[in-house]
Formats: sequence, structure tokens, C-alpha cells
Amino acid sequence: MAVEKVDATLADFDAHFDRLLASPAAASDGKLKLLLFLADREPDSSLTWCPDCNVAEPVIYERLEALQGRDAVLLRAYVGDKPTWRDPAHPWRVDPRFGLKGVPTLIRWENGAAAARLGDDEAHLKDKVDALLGAGGN
Repeated sequence: MAVEKVDATLADFDAHFDRLLASPAAASDGKLKLLLFLADREPDSSLTWCPDCNVAEPVIYERLEALQGRDAVLLRAYVGDKPTWRDPAHPWRVDPRFGLKGVPTLIRWENGAAAARLGDDEAHLKDKVDALLGAGGN
């Protein structure tokens, strides 16, 4: 299985989202489509400012690599620094497609909508991640 990882910020998210997940070509390419909303990384480390993200990320990547026989695209969307994320009017909090409540949030995207979701309280649990990844079929 090949996993294409693409990073996006608020500024360039829409272009990446449209190309990788929402376009007709992307919809028919047979790849597992995933969105992972994360806190921004700290400038002096590879970690984010969000402890839950730092726990969930390696679990998600490990479970993705363990999948067999299906290519995937993972759009990692960085929500910004703490003050940006904490704003109740944050674009991804108010966007009805995503309705984010916390980070990390992992979403399986199918047929133009969220087909499955793990919020910040579940995204670090291997069995939950496996269920989300496998629920799309192989």
C-alpha cells in the first residue's frame, strides 16, 4: 500500500482538498481518502502544541502502513497555533463539512462527505483507527 501524505494550512487547504478528495478524478481513483486535522508543529521540534495529536499521529501512521492492498491519500490539515484554533469562528469549526470540535480528528472521506470520524478522544486507539480505515472496504 502506498500512502500519499500532503500537508495543508488554512491558506492552501481548499486547493489541496479539491484536488485530492473532492474532484471527480479523485473520487474515482479508488484510493482511501483521509483527512487528519492536527495542531501546528512547534518551531523547535517535530511535535505539535497539542499533546493528543502527538499521541495519535504515530498510531494513525502505523495503522495506515499496516493496511494491505489499497492506496491512500492522507491530507494533513494544520489548524494553526493555539489562539487561532481556539477561536470559535475558526473556519474548520464552522464549516459544515468538517464541524471540528477538537484535534486530532481523523475523517474518512467518501462520495463527497465524511463517511467516518474519530475525534480527539478516539484517534489514538488502534482498534478505532483500524475500524475507520477498514470500513471503506478493500
